[in-house]
Amino acid sequence: MGLNLSHRQIAQELGLNENDVQDMTRILRQDGVERSTTPQLAGTFEIDEVYIVAGHKGQSELVKKTDGLQENGG
Repeated sequence: MGLNLSHRQIAQELGLNENDVQDMTRILRQDGVERSTTPQLAGTFEIDEVYIVAGHKGQSELVKKTDGLQENGG
């Protein structure tokens, strides 16, 4: 059995009812959340993959209009 399977795929592979599989995965997720703790960072660490949204991708006309309003004090 692989990762990222749907409830239907899990049910078919294990010969179980799809609703039962859904209930079991919900219980597993809840248990994992309840047991998880907030990590405490200390010392030096590195952060990778920072995404910053800048502007209106694919909406250049909207950006031009907004920029024009800001320049004119409007």
